[in-house]
Amino acid sequence: MLAWKIAPAPAAGNTVVLKPAETTPLTALLFAEICQQADLPPGVVNIVTGAGATGRAIVAHPDVDKVAFTGSTEVGKAIARAVAGTKKKVTLELGGKAANIVFDDAPIDRAVEGIVNGIFFNRGHVCCAGSRLLVQESVADEVLERLKRRMSTLRVGDPPRQEHRRRCHQLLQSSWRRSA
Repeated sequence: MLAWKIAPAPAAGNTVVLKPAETTPLTALLFAEICQQADLPPGVVNIVTGAGATGRAIVAHPDVDKVAFTGSTEVGKAIARAVAGTKKKVTLELGGKAANIVFDDAPIDRAVEGIVNGIFFNRGHVCCAGSRLLVQESVADEVLERLKRRMSTLRVGDPPRQEHRRRCHQLLQSSWRRSA
């Protein structure tokens, strides 16, 4: 989603300030390193981490002409209020969650893995997180049983892509050492 949000701005000759969710900044910081490696000019893509106050400051800044936000309806409403009466453009993707739909001809084990990945991808911080489950009645009991069994194997802090997380951490550590 990060590249999807950012790519159009530089392509149209604009700069970008991205403030990732405070709970999931690693991907954005890794993306900043990729931008450096790609020799993107300094200042074209800017990553600012922080909590809600940081986001509010960015939205309110007079040099920000466009705000694109994906997240909660509550924060989206606050952004809409903040830009009301200004000339700022705004795009809001709010509270949307996707449904996992399982029909009777689905490969159940693969469907269960899709359900698990759909809700836990990016720690659930994605506008299309699969937070609803619609299952054809004829396979509902089997899907739920296998889903319960699969969920019992997960632990808190056990992300499906632990290797990716470790690599992001290594890259961030190396970039911090180079800039110090």
